[in-house]
Amino acid sequence: MKYKDYYKILGVERGASEAEIKSAYRKLARKYHPDVNKEKEAGQKFKDVNEAYEVLSDPQKRKRYDSLGSSWQEGADFTPPPGYENIHIDFGAGDFGGFKGFQGFGGTGETGGFSDFFETIFADFFREARGATRQRASYTGPGVQPPPQKPKKPEALDITQDLPVDLEDLMGSGTKAVKVTYMQKCKECSGRGSYCYQCGGSGFSTVNKTLNVKIPAGVKEGAKIRLAGEGKTGQTGKKGNLYLIVKYKKHPYFHPEGTNIYADLDVTAPQAVLGTVAQAKTLHGMVKVTIPPGTQSGKSLRLKGLGLPKKEGGYGDHIAKVKITIPEHPSEKEKELYKKLAEINY
Repeated sequence: MKYKDYYKILGVERGASEAEIKSAYRKLARKYHPDVNKEKEAGQKFKDVNEAYEVLSDPQKRKRYDSLGSSWQEGADFTPPPGYENIHIDFGAGDFGGFKGFQGFGGTGETGGFSDFFETIFADFFREARGATRQRASYTGPGVQPPPQKPKKPEALDITQDLPVDLEDLMGSGTKAVKVTYMQKCKECSGRGSYCYQCGGSGFSTVNKTLNVKIPAGVKEGAKIRLAGEGKTGQTGKKGNLYLIVKYKKHPYFHPEGTNIYADLDVTAPQAVLGTVAQAKTLHGMVKVTIPPGTQSGKSLRLKGLGLPKKEGGYGDHIAKVKITIPEHPSEKEKELYKKLAEINY
């Protein structure tokens, strides 16, 4: 799931006062209210604004949210602590009780559903209260026994995140520094929170660590690298695994297709007509390329064994695509020569 920056959504600083938060909320709620704003994205923004206000206007929720730390960025991949995954509770107005969104704007108090991020972080705030309410409603008759409780799910200790790599990283057996950020239950209070000094009452803490990961030569995009024991640590000391999904970064010069690399090779018009020896940049360094006389723009020249490593050994090819360039600001002498050339051709 993606981390949501509630302060950014409301346009306030992290140290904003209650009055500043309320003022910002009212302004944005009016701006994006469905009765006022008919833009396509207004409805989602209205929900985001109300969700942000629900958290930042409540001291308890704001304290828990702030305990996640300020290093998170809006839209960054967020890994919840063990026990918080796959929680989805329908926080309707009747169950929630404390929802502040939509007030004063003709709404009914219905939220239309909170984000997965919200429900993951704050589900436990309402689990006990809702359970008690349902128990009073369903089990007040004499002799009625409550249904058996479902077995508790085991802690999810594995972590999966993307690993952006440069094409140059695939050429050897070097290492790459990888930052891993995740949430886990507080070891001091076992996730209970309350007055725990270690987690500040939130029940969980943010873990930041940097690992030096060995990149296998020629690893394919989408491949999964497993780092045993580098996941979350459970309450019993059991360690999960870290799985890194390889993602190629966009390269300024090269475009990979399998183990082959495609790249433009700039050649001037005179060089294309007369032929030349050009310098081509590859993943293996600069190499000389013979340009035959009369080479047309778009012609592909295959440079054997200068691509990405192959799993079975060896390398793919580098495909240099000739791109004929002309001067953007030709000198007077160049203009005269091109005029003479034009007279010859026509």
